[in-house]
Amino acid sequence: MPKKISRITTQKKSTQRYNIYLVEGNGDKYAFSVDEAILVEFGLRKDLELDESTIELLLKKDTIQKSYLLAINYLSYRMRSRKEIYDYLIKKEVVVEHIDIIMERLTKEGLVSDKQFAEAFTITRMNTTSKGPLLVKRELMEKGVSAAIANEAVSLYTYDTQFEKAMKWANKKLNSSKKDSFTKKTEQLRITLTQKGFTSDVIGEVLLSNADNRDNSAEWESLVYQGEKLIRKYTGKKSGYELKMKVKEGLYRKGFQMDLINQFIEDELEEGI
Repeated sequence: MPKKISRITTQKKSTQRYNIYLVEGNGDKYAFSVDEAILVEFGLRKDLELDESTIELLLKKDTIQKSYLLAINYLSYRMRSRKEIYDYLIKKEVVVEHIDIIMERLTKEGLVSDKQFAEAFTITRMNTTSKGPLLVKRELMEKGVSAAIANEAVSLYTYDTQFEKAMKWANKKLNSSKKDSFTKKTEQLRITLTQKGFTSDVIGEVLLSNADNRDNSAEWESLVYQGEKLIRKYTGKKSGYELKMKVKEGLYRKGFQMDLINQFIEDELEEGI
């Protein structure tokens, strides 16, 4: 049997929600509340009669609306991928059937688009981080963006932009105060650029551009530092020719040039061998 709406009041803590009261006996009783959007959609007003099926539909629509507003709030902080929104609503225990309805609505309203998200994400990463395009692509795919869309988005990451960022890493690594050989610093730079997601052509160009930037005085200082460490390490364990070979082998493994190694050996260890 249909029930008549006796009055509608605005909630004190949420002015976008309305309490619906239905006639019961000689008075009325609170029945349920709905979002303003549902109130307008169904034309709810005093004296309107509602049957049970209509009330059930109202409650379902209102539940979906609440979840939709959760998604809107989640999107208010930054753009999100479809997977991020879906996972968020699952975490909020939204019914999967309702999530599909919400995702369709968000798509129609232009509020969710993996293509737009991927492009914005790539531009942000380009402008605010030192990451290369391959790492950005991996991040996009972890957020549920397809490989095709991710590839298209990271194409915004131009060769020149990559090269500029990679060169900053080169200056940082090759000019560090760490007492390593230039060869070892170069290899560490290659590893860093790979881990940061730069493409192989950019890495190769950066390494080539810095190939002649070896500082001979700094290289010699590093070799002496490493050589003296090796001498301290093996003194007492090795002597004479064996000590010389151990130090030479150790310095060679650390990437120093053989002519500099031989000079160090001659200066430091030749006497008495």
